[in-house]
Amino acid sequence: MPLWRDKCQDVQSASWRPRRADGPQLNAQLEGWLSQVQSTKRPARAIIAPHAGYTYCGSCAAHAYKQVDPSITRRIFILGPSHHVPLSRCALSSVDIYRTPLYDLRIDQKIYGELWKTGMFERMSLQTDEDEHSIEMHLPYTAKAMESHKDEFTIIPVLVGALSESKEQEFGKLFSKYLADPSNLFVVSSDFCHWGQRFRYSYYDESQGEIYRSIEHLDKMGMSIIEQLDPVSFSNYLKKYHNTICGRHPIGVLLNAITELQKNGMNMSFSFLNYAQSSQCRNWQDSSVSYAAGALTVH
Repeated sequence: MPLWRDKCQDVQSASWRPRRADGPQLNAQLEGWLSQVQSTKRPARAIIAPHAGYTYCGSCAAHAYKQVDPSITRRIFILGPSHHVPLSRCALSSVDIYRTPLYDLRIDQKIYGELWKTGMFERMSLQTDEDEHSIEMHLPYTAKAMESHKDEFTIIPVLVGALSESKEQEFGKLFSKYLADPSNLFVVSSDFCHWGQRFRYSYYDESQGEIYRSIEHLDKMGMSIIEQLDPVSFSNYLKKYHNTICGRHPIGVLLNAITELQKNGMNMSFSFLNYAQSSQCRNWQDSSVSYAAGALTVH
């Protein structure tokens, strides 16, 4: 992903990432996946969606993005976990525009200024920004979901580090005022269980039958806790099972933001709408990554 002199970042690099030249083909793919999904939880105030190659998770992610209402959405906060650099806080991008194969997305410098003033954020280096796929993989889907109002919204990408529970609370409290605004949407980037020797994770509950059934049971246990909107229970679940949910910290921040708003009487519900696995594990040599898509609605 080469950086342009005008502080733009282009969304393209590894072969499983969307390339700029693939715009028409990618557009058709996204349209295809979205056309097969119902919008049952619209308008979403927040979504959880995966960040793998679209071949694996594109159809799953559509279930979340279909719940986005572009007519009311003006700012999109994209919270993605840091895969490549150790980070104990959250970090903001140093560029002004992310280029996607569909069209350019503008970063909201006003909101960035507000966040920066808190002293709670670091700056991502350009290298980190280019290397990290957890935010990048959401940009084409964001562009597609918003294309009918493409000149009327900005994005706020936030790289989320390995936060302690108390830091998740602090960031949740900070973001809660933005989550309260109906013209804001939060996109929380996360895959679910990464199972197999290459991920150093091989939890198996034989009572569930095949390995892939055990993985699904484990994931759905965590998904059910997320639907209960309880950050403490989610932390306890992770401590007990060590499920390799890579976006656990962005999810923790979202759950804490929701808890803060619930204290003030705001009524919300979260529903998962789709679950998928990259492959079905049946023996110890196999590996898979799980994906889930869901939406938060305010009542």
